Amino acid sequence: MSKPSIIHMVDLYGQYFRIKDEIDTAIQDVIRSSVFIKGGKVNEFEDHLSKYLEAGVIACGNGTDALQLAFMALELQPGDEVITTPFTFVATAEVLALLGLKPVFTDVCPDTFNMDVSAIEAAITPRTKAILPVHLFGQSADMESINAIAEKHNLFIVEDAAQSLGTEYIFRNGEKKKSGAVGTIGCTSFFPSKNLGAFGDGGALFTSDEALAARIRSIANHGMKVRYYYDRIGVNSRLDSIQAAILDVKLKYLDQYVALRQAVAYWYDTRLAGIDGLQLPERVSYSTHSFHQYTIRTGKRDQLQEFLKSKGIPSMVYYPKAIHLQEAYRYLAYREGDFPVAEALTREVLSLPMHTEMDEGQLGYISDAVRDFYNSR
Repeated sequence: MSKPSIIHMVDLYGQYFRIKDEIDTAIQDVIRSSVFIKGGKVNEFEDHLSKYLEAGVIACGNGTDALQLAFMALELQPGDEVITTPFTFVATAEVLALLGLKPVFTDVCPDTFNMDVSAIEAAITPRTKAILPVHLFGQSADMESINAIAEKHNLFIVEDAAQSLGTEYIFRNGEKKKSGAVGTIGCTSFFPSKNLGAFGDGGALFTSDEALAARIRSIANHGMKVRYYYDRIGVNSRLDSIQAAILDVKLKYLDQYVALRQAVAYWYDTRLAGIDGLQLPERVSYSTHSFHQYTIRTGKRDQLQEFLKSKGIPSMVYYPKAIHLQEAYRYLAYREGDFPVAEALTREVLSLPMHTEMDEGQLGYISDAVRDFYNSR
């Protein structure tokens, strides 16, 4: 198959072009209103996203802020422990370290790459106060099992749903909830490449606890409850009105975007099935998959990536080094070999192009290239 003119890892302009008139109008509306911080469009977006998630929404500056605000609102104390995963973007552990909390890692599953639920209870100590699962690449962790552990040990759950907005968690009784709206607090990012992406930074928190939501909103606004009266120590973290207006337009298309990503994943699944030595993304019965990334696993990762690059095909490694082995987190005293699955994944995972604007020509070319690589070895 001949090479398409250009293949993007993420095609943000193509997505914008489809709804250009709506986006441009929304931006102009904000400019005309001159309400650039808080108010109008931010309130509208929070309300619409709240209806979509069936949970309260507090917008903030970015996904990292969302995590920080969550743990500040839970009023954990320095030295308290939070169980999480070492195979994730650094922000998951970074906010814990910044607040003086202790990240306690557990290994991940070799197929879903999410937190291995069977390892959680062994990591619980008298200082454990919360579990922080990450819904990696667009598929939820096993939240029903995590909820049961949290309830048994009286722990909070903060969901890192930065990559899974639009995913549904399916309970054993058939009940469904949106990813991020299952635990105590959910956190997401609106980084441009996310399933619901802004044209800059942005984030949000979700909770059904009204008192907790009020505390989060206060902390995000310098600790204010009433203007110029400060009830607590806070920060300044807010979503600006232009980003809120853009996100509000794109929210109407979120389910369509997820469906398009799932269609791309189905194409890859079909064309790449049966290749010896290539592990395709696992699907689980308790979660849909919104495919923020389509991540394969192979012992020939680096060679495959170089081969794809020679064919003009981009790819990305998420993530090349587990957090427990990073220099900044050496103080936690973990060693190589402590989490063998996570460590193996850093050597073997590769994400293929995944976005809403991919066509059959691009997908066919990429799939053929992957097959050609394995056929030549």
